Amino acid sequence: MTNLNNSKLYALDANTGRQMWNYTLGAIAWSSPTVSNGIVYVGSLDSNVYALNASTGTKVWNYTTGGPVASSCFVYSYTGTIHIPYPRAVG
Repeated sequence: MTNLNNSKLYALDANTGRQMWNYTLGAIAWSSPTVSNGIVYVGSLDSNVYALNASTGTKVWNYTTGGPVASSCFVYSYTGTIHIPYPRAVG
């Protein structure tokens, strides 16, 4: 979950609701985080996709895109490829 006021991503224990960790992104995130194979992927309006360790919140890597990331990432389970839908203007 992200906080629109401080650009933080929070991980909460599903059983207790207790905060497990938080990570400060470069800007707010409008997208929902995606979890695959122990990694949390989230896009941010700072034009980055972040990969965080799901257990610790430690950054594994980040990738700078060509613009703000407002869509949720998804991971193909067969290949492990990460995809970020990018809206295009219509008309």
